[in-house]
Amino acid sequence: MTALRPEREDLYGGERPYEPSGGARPYRGRRQDPPTAPMPRLTEEALTAPVPPGDDETMALRIPGAAGQSPHGGPLRASGAPAAPPATGVTPGGRAARRKAAKRRGGGRHSGAAREAVAPSAPRDPQRPLTRVEARRQARLRKPSPATLASRAIGEVFITTGLLMLLFVTYQLWWTNVRAHAQAGSEAHQLQNDWASGKRNPGVFEPGQGFAILHIPKLDVVAPIAEGVSNKKVLDKGMVGHYGEAPLKTAMPGARTGNFGLAAHRNTHGEPFRYINTLKAGDAVVVETQDTYFVYKVTSTLPVTPPSNTSVLDPVPPGSGFTEPGRYITLTTCTPEFTSKYRLIVWGKMVQERPRSKGKPDALIE
Repeated sequence: MTALRPEREDLYGGERPYEPSGGARPYRGRRQDPPTAPMPRLTEEALTAPVPPGDDETMALRIPGAAGQSPHGGPLRASGAPAAPPATGVTPGGRAARRKAAKRRGGGRHSGAAREAVAPSAPRDPQRPLTRVEARRQARLRKPSPATLASRAIGEVFITTGLLMLLFVTYQLWWTNVRAHAQAGSEAHQLQNDWASGKRNPGVFEPGQGFAILHIPKLDVVAPIAEGVSNKKVLDKGMVGHYGEAPLKTAMPGARTGNFGLAAHRNTHGEPFRYINTLKAGDAVVVETQDTYFVYKVTSTLPVTPPSNTSVLDPVPPGSGFTEPGRYITLTTCTPEFTSKYRLIVWGKMVQERPRSKGKPDALIE
């Protein structure tokens, strides 16, 4: 008789019958999972019983089905149904549902990154060294744009041009006068020294050679008179030029008849004729030579005439009021001021010839 005996324990802790070796294993069908213990029925006392507090040090695992807890560990509702699991931030449902919920919350997958990019960055600590990205960004910000470079270049051109124009105006209006006054004063002083020493000058003078001194007491003008009206040799040196070369050759003061024609700058280079427009009839003009003082009185003025009107230097100038030959003087200069478009003319008539040995005339003493 073959008896059943415990050979080995079942997988789930039970005993299975002995099977003889070498024999065919009888068919037992589909293996069944071990039976689970039935859920305990909740009573009114279990629902109303207080939940014991957890341990402050450690939170022990709770047995599913214990009083006051649902099978997943949460508290039970009063109706006996388990409470909803605690929110974990995960939207229930599939991937599509989670995407829809994310769009409703903030606008999609990259909304958080976009908000972080738009949000202003916190001020950087000056003690912290710059990163490579920050250094490149600041270098780009410091680098001027092409428009900025172009505007700077144009501004520098304007500034340089303005400075050059300012220097040119300063040279024309100030420095030329300083230099011309010095040269004219030196020439007048040299003439007076030659006359005082008895040195005789020839009756015919070379271009640029001084031979007399012009006095206009009303304007406080004392300027040497040189032969010719060359800008470089005479006028730009602050001297008064005598029209002594053809075709504009005029008489000398000592001639018995004729027109003694003179020219000088009205502006810059000493500007000895700047204010001759203020001369009136009767004002004195004195020409001092080595032997004689020639005194003229202003008779008339021609405010504007073209530069080509050379008839103002004729022995009897038309428009001057003179009707017959005599001993006249003509002063010419540019007008308006700081231009050379027209000419200003002042005429005078000799009223006195006084030797230097008798002293200065009254026109220079008053």
